Amino acid sequence: MDNDGILYVSDLNQISLQKWYDFWYYYKGEPQQKEALEILWKCLPVDLLKENAPWIEIYRSDPPEQEALYLGHINNTALQLIKEFEGLRLESYICPSGVWTVGYGHTGVDVYPGMEITHQEADEYLRTDVIRFEEAVKDLIEVPLTENEYGALVSFTYNCGEGALQGSTLRRRLNRGDSKPRVFQEELVKWVHGGGGVLPGLVRRRNAEIALALS
Repeated sequence: MDNDGILYVSDLNQISLQKWYDFWYYYKGEPQQKEALEILWKCLPVDLLKENAPWIEIYRSDPPEQEALYLGHINNTALQLIKEFEGLRLESYICPSGVWTVGYGHTGVDVYPGMEITHQEADEYLRTDVIRFEEAVKDLIEVPLTENEYGALVSFTYNCGEGALQGSTLRRRLNRGDSKPRVFQEELVKWVHGGGGVLPGLVRRRNAEIALALS
């Protein structure tokens, strides 16, 4: 089969299941493709051409109900995970990345040296920041997510940034339909480095995010 999805007789002894899927995906009703289907039809056993053949019944059936993409706010478990690992600082400080930070890891032009905030202000910053990272996950992830998978991704993005999620293998593998549990287990553990080495705090956070996603 070539890149246009045309099935050639010479491929019949070698065609893989994926190529078979690709053929039906690319089929557009061109004359040569109809000719290929005619050859296939003539080769099929009679039982496979019956109107009630099992493959025809399955092919005509409605698709299974798909899990919806979670579009709400993160649950309290995910929020507490973020708060635990970000930690609360009521006075501004320079984080390991060299950025002025306050509250639960809040950064931005509104954070300055010597800044002091209250617990209530820290919670307000957190709510605003979480919404920003929720929107990033909604925009960048194209597959259905459970509430806890969504929360784990928001925590990861809160910690590493939208750009990290956008350019990550984590995102690419999820969006192409790889097994989500496997992706979370294999990809999140890669994001544990800082300052030239592995940071134990990041190891614990990634493990907590994986546990949340798989729960």
